[in-house]
Amino acid sequence: MADNHWHAPVDIYCERVGPEFWAEPLNAISNAAFLMAALGGLLIWRRRGADDWPALLLILLIAAIGIGSFLFHTFATRWAAAADVLPIIICLLAFLFIAQRRMFGLSAVAAALGLAIFLGLNVLNGFLSPPGFLNGSGTYLPALAAIFFGAVILQMRADPAARMLFLLTGVFALSITLRSIDMAVCDALPIGVHYFWHILNGLAFYIAIRVVMDYRQTART
Repeated sequence: MADNHWHAPVDIYCERVGPEFWAEPLNAISNAAFLMAALGGLLIWRRRGADDWPALLLILLIAAIGIGSFLFHTFATRWAAAADVLPIIICLLAFLFIAQRRMFGLSAVAAALGLAIFLGLNVLNGFLSPPGFLNGSGTYLPALAAIFFGAVILQMRADPAARMLFLLTGVFALSITLRSIDMAVCDALPIGVHYFWHILNGLAFYIAIRVVMDYRQTART
């Protein structure tokens, strides 16, 4: 029974019209954006001394997102869906934790408390959101809000990094929008637009890793 559950097919994107491995070619191949973001981050990491271990963790998680998402858009099963979602969740939490420590100077305990509040808001968001809200993209709204309010705080401090966080907010918001409308545009565009979610998120994570590493000189983590 459990084996059947994890191998049950999942079909929630416009591009998939059959059970074949390559039924979502654009959704699958576009995951290269995450691997490119990870590679770009790794090259910068090495140039800056190759000793920023929290940043390296983010880089590895970004690569894991690309691999997991590729598995999901090819195998399209419940186990592949887990391989897709878990690295994204872990990477977002890691980024928010490191950002709190580096950009806002919070202690590890305070940053962990911030993550706990963030997770609580995610649970509340899940309870309040109607089924199928934004094609399942509503779960990313708390992360978008956290990044935006972080940018606002940095702007109030006249911190130049605010511009990068605002850029990150804009790219992430656009990617969420395109993920949300994928099924809605099927009739007009049979291939959908979900692959733009991968491309834009690859860019978003690259911006995120750049912001984290730019704070390396003043960070305590």
